[in-house]
Amino acid sequence: MGRSIKEGKPSYLNGGLLIAMPQMDDPRFVQSVIYMVAHTDDGAMGIVLNQMIDSITFPDLLQQLGIEMEHEEQIIGIHCGGPVEGGRGFVLHSSDYRQEGTLAVDSGICLTATVEILRDIAAGQGPDQCMLALGYAGWGPGQLESEIQSNGWLHAPAVSALVFADDLSGMWEQALASLGIDPSMLSDDAGHA
Repeated sequence: MGRSIKEGKPSYLNGGLLIAMPQMDDPRFVQSVIYMVAHTDDGAMGIVLNQMIDSITFPDLLQQLGIEMEHEEQIIGIHCGGPVEGGRGFVLHSSDYRQEGTLAVDSGICLTATVEILRDIAAGQGPDQCMLALGYAGWGPGQLESEIQSNGWLHAPAVSALVFADDLSGMWEQALASLGIDPSMLSDDAGHA
């Protein structure tokens, strides 16, 4: 994304949700709900909230990183945050936890992409609410705006209950319902809602 998030011009999409429309033809994003971490003139970055990775568990990941799991109740699921840099980890979390590398996205949600946050979670000293994602969704300059104009995405305010939800099965429908939209009333034809 070229420049850092802090240098880019903030946009109204930061800290919000993107909700895939029914006609989304990219199989990586069908019925996806994405939390927008950054949106600037240089592009956009988000974390897919409702796709899990079943091939690795949190304890497995910690073991690969040489981190001891001290509190079994701290086990969290690993999400597929998007198709970009799938080996890179990101933790979306409540704002009660901060460290030097933490980015405050909005008043209640932060992003930290360091190994230290994983150590803290494993030790029971992490944030009250969190979700771990490998990879992210990224867009180049103007790409996301074009996809929104082509009816690929809806934008909604983020709600912590959705961002940190344990049950992902109905998240897409819940995100649409937060806008007062019944998914059955949406058309699969682009441009015709």
